[in-house]
Amino acid sequence: MTPSKRLKILFVTSELFPFMKTGGLADVSAALPQMLTELGHEVRILVPKYGAIDSRKYKIHEVVRLKDITVKIGNKDIVFSLRSSFLPSQRVRVQIYFLDNQEYFGSRKSLYTDPISGADYKDNDERFILLAKSVFQLVTLLGWIPDVIHSNDWQCGLIPAYHKNVFSTLAPFDSIKSIFTIHNLANSGSFPAATFSKTELPESLDNDKNSLLDGKFNFLKNGILYADYLTTVSEGYAEEIVTKKDVALDLYPCLSKKKKSLKGIINGIDTVVWNPQTDKFIPHKYSFETIAKKRDNKKILVERFGLHFDENTPTIGIISRLLSIKGMDLILDAFEELMNMNIQIVLLGAGEKKYQTAFEKLTKKHSDKFASYLGFNDDLAHLIEAGSDMLLMPSLFEPCGLNQMYSLAYGTIPIVRQTGGLGDTVFAFDEKTGEGNGFVFQKYDSAVMLKEVKKAVKLYSDQKLWLKIIKNGMKSDFSWKSSAKKYIELYKTVLSS
Repeated sequence: MTPSKRLKILFVTSELFPFMKTGGLADVSAALPQMLTELGHEVRILVPKYGAIDSRKYKIHEVVRLKDITVKIGNKDIVFSLRSSFLPSQRVRVQIYFLDNQEYFGSRKSLYTDPISGADYKDNDERFILLAKSVFQLVTLLGWIPDVIHSNDWQCGLIPAYHKNVFSTLAPFDSIKSIFTIHNLANSGSFPAATFSKTELPESLDNDKNSLLDGKFNFLKNGILYADYLTTVSEGYAEEIVTKKDVALDLYPCLSKKKKSLKGIINGIDTVVWNPQTDKFIPHKYSFETIAKKRDNKKILVERFGLHFDENTPTIGIISRLLSIKGMDLILDAFEELMNMNIQIVLLGAGEKKYQTAFEKLTKKHSDKFASYLGFNDDLAHLIEAGSDMLLMPSLFEPCGLNQMYSLAYGTIPIVRQTGGLGDTVFAFDEKTGEGNGFVFQKYDSAVMLKEVKKAVKLYSDQKLWLKIIKNGMKSDFSWKSSAKKYIELYKTVLSS
């Protein structure tokens, strides 16, 4: 492959900002294709069209040759269409194809779980078998042949499996390479063994050596086994998942075999969307030179949450899915002692019912010092980043993490556990050398976390040192350009192999 070749990349994902989002995958799925396009490559995105996506607002329209396509899932004939639009970006035009099927996606306003019961949709296996099959229909019917199919997380895990075992010897797919990115191993897409019969994959794969994992059909395992190359979202996480069984879980044997075909590339952040100098969601825009305006955002933030503003009282933000892997148990274990400190905490997030219930109770019990918004609110996330003094991320596992990078850009000091991408982006501040951009602890223990919070709160009173930490963080470069260049190098390497 010549170094100057313009690559064609089909990027497949189950969520995409601003259309539908549950976590960082949606942000990555918008920002990376945009940057790859800015760097001169042709990227198209394939994503399901969920019921909550407004066709009129985003000008999603029919494509005649991509209407009323039929595929089989088990014994069922499924009819779908692929509709078209573009990412709403003023910088570059990135085309999107929306997988439109009323039964599996159009009738659902939630992505993966029933919003009433909180349980996974029972037909998630069939829904994402359809997503995988639509990839090959799209390429065949459109006549646009990508060099690379870049798929993401378990929902796209069957794409490499179909490519390797069904299509790789057939034109035009014999020239295409598949890249599979693991954003999080915690959800692997595990279903009853009977799911295999719905896929139309070769019967020889119906065993634990291939598509099954401990007797169950596993989407993520299929992606790992059959992709030409794997990536994950930080160097630290790439190292952890091939060396630590407690991180890789049941997929450790599979991952360890693929470690020579695995690369960690840290996610970037969209510096157009996440930039305190231009952020349309914050009342007072600022840079390091005008950092005093951050205090004005803090006042608006705490008062919006019904708390009393005091510039000498540090405000700690928490923006997270409310899950055990995000360290919620540590926060709850330490909560009463946190409330004995001279701090305020604002929390934004949604997740497991037990954590939502716990934080609802704590909001009432400590209404003078703690406030929460239980749900997803992107506007509020921006205000919390701009108005908080610190951000707490005590994750048990964190493949990459974006909020700590947003915080550094906004002069909000992260307090994190050293794991995965948190360890690659946040470095403990050293008072002697003046180096470092945050506060870091290693042991997954509430007392250890609490000690680091107290250290941060104590240092907050020394505004000269605190400004030094802020400056260190705000000069960090976490833009997507560097990461996108690494993906381009990887695509070219894989295509040349």
